[in-house]
Amino acid sequence: MAKEVTLTSANFEDEVQNSAIPVLVDFWAEWCVPCKMIGPILEEIAEDFDGKIKVGKINVDQEEALAGRFNIISIPTLMVFKGGEVVNQQVGAGSRDAIEKLFADYI
Repeated sequence: MAKEVTLTSANFEDEVQNSAIPVLVDFWAEWCVPCKMIGPILEEIAEDFDGKIKVGKINVDQEEALAGRFNIISIPTLMVFKGGEVVNQQVGAGSRDAIEKLFADYI
């Protein structure tokens, strides 16, 4: 059973930039209601696409430097990384279908 990876400044390079598979990164916060709404969807995606895509979560309140590095001004923001580069992104909550479409072309 795959689970989401908590991303920090310390592990970002290993988990995202050096990942052999695409990474769906969720920039979120505890107080963000839309973030909580898509949380279960991201958990399901992590399980259903295990080995094809990695799902990582960055708490913007705890990782301000990472949020700043990617100019996060609104959450949730979802970014798809492939080969260490951002290849797609979405700001705001979305349906499972909308989230899957973000990474479908990269897996």
